[in-house]
Amino acid sequence: MKRALTIAAFGLTFVAGVAFSYVKDWHDLDAVHNHVVEALHEMDRARAANHFDMAGHGAKAVDHLKAAENELRLSVEAAKKE
Repeated sequence: MKRALTIAAFGLTFVAGVAFSYVKDWHDLDAVHNHVVEALHEMDRARAANHFDMAGHGAKAVDHLKAAENELRLSVEAAKKE
């Protein structure tokens, strides 16, 4: 279960990257950003359900998702300025 959740988090990060590569305008970026935020919430629930004991992998997945969320937020802001 724990391993599957970690793999899912990394998979979502990968999906966000792939989606980011097909962006047409800032609305697409905003949609991807929303998916990553949802993934962060799901990861929080999954980690709580597993008593946060995921050998550090859950925390790493959250860190990666937060980094992706930050980059997407900055991308949306930059795209809106153009």
